[in-house]
Amino acid sequence: MNTITTLGKINNINSERKSIKEQYFEWMQDEMLEIAFQEYDDFLKIKETLTRIGIAVNNKKILYQSVHILQKRGKYYLVHFKELFALDGKDSNIDVVDIERRNAIAKLLVEWNLITIVNENQLEPMGHVGQFKVISFKDKRNWNLVPKYTIGTR
Repeated sequence: MNTITTLGKINNINSERKSIKEQYFEWMQDEMLEIAFQEYDDFLKIKETLTRIGIAVNNKKILYQSVHILQKRGKYYLVHFKELFALDGKDSNIDVVDIERRNAIAKLLVEWNLITIVNENQLEPMGHVGQFKVISFKDKRNWNLVPKYTIGTR
């Protein structure tokens, strides 16, 4: 049994990485990862930092941003770009690995003291840092940073 989907929540995920392939589930808006931070300036730091974290095509120096920060009704969320497509009512094939990656990136931002997670139970399933690349601030001019979603456009 690899995955049981219950109202969009993923339970009983087999821990063997090879068995977790494209396991899609019905995503629900309340599964967005709510975060908090100290000052408004932190929003801009988080937004910029997220542009440098994602899936890399190393030989072409392209980095595809995986996670965005979203402000909605006075709350802030870290969301995978596929969650943003779902919010817009577009088809989205969110899978376990996408949520793992979002959660691993969130954990990294917590370790860097940029954010806190409002409900830490939402950090499951957890991925690992090998699922994405982080480009240093000083090296970002050598990369083409490409968002898969642009907030504010439909």
